[in-house]
Amino acid sequence: MKTIHYAIGLSFLLTAVSAKAQYIIKAADKAYDNYKYAEATELYEKAYNKKASLHAAERLADCYRFNNNYPEAERWYAVATGMSGSKAENTYYYARALQNNSKYPEARAQYEKYAAAATTVSPELSRTWIASCDSAISWMQSPDRLKIDNYKALNSGKSDWSAVPYMGGVVFTSDRFAGGAHQPKKRHFFLRFDTRVKPDPLLNGWTGNDYLHLFLKPANGDSIAMFPLQTGTGYHVGAASFTKDGKEMFFTLTRIPGRGDRAKGKAATVNVEIYSSRQDASGKWSAPVAFTHNNVNAYSVGDPFITSDGMTLYFASNMPGGAGGTDLYMCYRTASGEWGPPSNLKTINTAGNERSPAIIKGDILYFASDGRIGMGGLDIYRVKLHKMLSGQMTGTIRNMRYPLNSPQDDFAFGLTDEGIAYLSSNREGGSGSDDIYAVAYLPEEEIPAHVPETPVKDDAPQKVTADAADTIATPPVAIQQPDPAPVTTPSADSVKAGLLDIYFDFGKAAVNPAAAKVLDGLVKIIQENPDKLVELSAHTDARGNDAFNLTLSQQRATSVMNYLISKGVAKNRISAKGYGETKLLNRCGNGVNCSEEEHKLNRRTEFRLIKQ
Repeated sequence: MKTIHYAIGLSFLLTAVSAKAQYIIKAADKAYDNYKYAEATELYEKAYNKKASLHAAERLADCYRFNNNYPEAERWYAVATGMSGSKAENTYYYARALQNNSKYPEARAQYEKYAAAATTVSPELSRTWIASCDSAISWMQSPDRLKIDNYKALNSGKSDWSAVPYMGGVVFTSDRFAGGAHQPKKRHFFLRFDTRVKPDPLLNGWTGNDYLHLFLKPANGDSIAMFPLQTGTGYHVGAASFTKDGKEMFFTLTRIPGRGDRAKGKAATVNVEIYSSRQDASGKWSAPVAFTHNNVNAYSVGDPFITSDGMTLYFASNMPGGAGGTDLYMCYRTASGEWGPPSNLKTINTAGNERSPAIIKGDILYFASDGRIGMGGLDIYRVKLHKMLSGQMTGTIRNMRYPLNSPQDDFAFGLTDEGIAYLSSNREGGSGSDDIYAVAYLPEEEIPAHVPETPVKDDAPQKVTADAADTIATPPVAIQQPDPAPVTTPSADSVKAGLLDIYFDFGKAAVNPAAAKVLDGLVKIIQENPDKLVELSAHTDARGNDAFNLTLSQQRATSVMNYLISKGVAKNRISAKGYGETKLLNRCGNGVNCSEEEHKLNRRTEFRLIKQ
């Protein structure tokens, strides 16, 4: 009988625990639906500890992802993906979290798993994910020569970002405590700030911090104070941009629409808007003026960048008609002071998110994107804009690579005329969520006019020849690159035999000095045999993505062809084709453990001289 009584008691206990867990889940779901992720996280953890469930694990993973807590997001997506009934999208977000935590091989495996399970994933998107993981490994092994320092004088334990120069000082955005500068009344609806949704009352329930505000660190002194702008809102204000004379500014803010614009008693999503202000002779900033293309109930416009002359505004928006996520737009100010229609930068935008545009030296655009080959999250990209007859902008888009970019979010990059560069990032080692960094050195490199149509792993810039269709690859700065494989100077006998090999560095398409010596010898032999054509075939080893290797091999073949052309060989005498990893010379196929020397044997370009 004792056993029966114990079983009955245990049953009641389990029922009570289950009921308690369900009560906590209900409260957690309410906080989650109202975008109070800081509160929801605590509740879901309590519920999961009482009764493990897929719903609680998924929601915990989402909450941590929304607040950019990558280690915890990885932990909970790992839990969720291991539970019965887990959604395929959990695998995708697990891959992203692994990528944000620099676990690129593991992220690659999860991306491949998700692509195989999700029928809606395009081959191009899958290749981008895989190439991103492979590229990040390569870039971190050979970092660019940049000095990036945490700007500790500006940063706090909260989120600090979007630093811009102003009158010798710095204006930036932060959600640190504003010292009672705003006291909004409690309300019962909720806000959306671009991709960040913010509830009321005094604190931002999404993060548990204050709302975003503009702060100023003056040229003289270490004190930091609120920027003297009366915005008329108690909510988010941030991401400012100034004209060169410092007399006009553009910025984002959130405001509450009139009651007629939303359903009574229901939560409302409020999008971010762009406003501007002018400074009068006394130094006072005017009341904010709404940007012509704001539409608070339909879409967001934010991240404004005003050109130095005040005549062109670049911004990000998720307005209808874009490529997906947030796109970059630009519009011109007319002679009468009105803003013309926005133009979508179609050659720049992707299905992901493009953010924080900044124009440097008149025609170089820096921006952030999570829709291209990158290290993880938002990466900084650079493109030299070329205006076409249609009015559209085009140019070669280059990932700024490591260490300017990191596995986390990198955005709001700006380079001043004085050569001072600011970067915002939530990379590891910072003071808070987002931090501001100072970039001490950026290499100046010529940007080619040709835009690659296929994502590539190593996007080192190329110099454009007189014929824009023919580009000569220039080697990137040699930083800790592997020693070139031994090569043999060609002889007439070896070429007549039909085979001559050169070797490339891992993941590279540039002709290295050792290969150039071989090619110089080949040029001489070609010139001595004017009746023969040159047939080039380029090959890679089996490491990396198959599609990427096919693209890389074609780049290598083209690179060699351009080198021969630069030495005087007629273009119509050369054919060049890349075979990727389809013609290996040894056993080192996919998944086979081989030495570096064995892999080098497959990284080759073969030449044949054939009669015309």
